[in-house]
Amino acid sequence: MRRYHRRMHTYRIGEAAALMGVSVDTLRRWVDSGRLTAERDEQGRRIIPGPALAAFAREVASGTDRDHPGSSARNRFSGIVTEVILGDVSAQVEIQAGPFRVVSMISRESAEELKLEPGVPAVAVIKSTNVVVETP
Repeated sequence: MRRYHRRMHTYRIGEAAALMGVSVDTLRRWVDSGRLTAERDEQGRRIIPGPALAAFAREVASGTDRDHPGSSARNRFSGIVTEVILGDVSAQVEIQAGPFRVVSMISRESAEELKLEPGVPAVAVIKSTNVVVETP
């Protein structure tokens, strides 16, 4: 297997907070308490090494898997329903999960059974064999 040697990616506190879906204050508290490793750059600003942030994100996310031990799906996005469009047979459901917009097509019967409407809390559970990965 080919290994790519590149300079380690680092994140400023604000970037790391956005990636974790938390406030800058929360991320600073994690760093100050020692839960998350931070270093200082040449200007003295705190930066988070990419591998440390990835390990921490994995640790934080591992707790959510234990909440649903009876499911093989691992991709869960908690949010709020923002729109439901009912058709004759199907329903289009839009969920805003943090900064992410998730749109799903489900049966009308399921949407009605779950009483989905704007303002209802919901979790988008995603199980897929195809996932597209892009870099910014």
